[in-house]
Amino acid sequence: QVQLVESGGVLVLPGGSLRLSCAASGFTFTTYWMYWVRQAPGKGLEWVSRINGGGGMTYYKECVKGRFTISRDNARNTLYLQMNSLKSEDTAVYYCAKGNSLRWTTRGQGTQVTVSS
Repeated sequence: QVQLVESGGVLVLPGGSLRLSCAASGFTFTTYWMYWVRQAPGKGLEWVSRINGGGGMTYYKECVKGRFTISRDNARNTLYLQMNSLKSEDTAVYYCAKGNSLRWTTRGQGTQVTVSS
């Protein structure tokens, strides 16, 4: 079955950097758009970034543009999110998800990112 396992979430200082990883299995990784979505305390899920199957097309939520970079290693069935210049408002549970160019569907269990001094 589909498995998406996120890792890398920790407590980090404002201005710091972090890289999240997502190990995917149970489906043909290269044929899916992959997403990072997040849920901040008391708020709903929001998409952060997405990348096409080949890795050549990437999109970002406006508030993370220039700070976050999504990438994928199709040989390792792994999705990444490099997060730089982190802000307190980036505090959230981050999920990776599979989907198509328009929407994500299945997501993992999430990893907690806390940005605080």
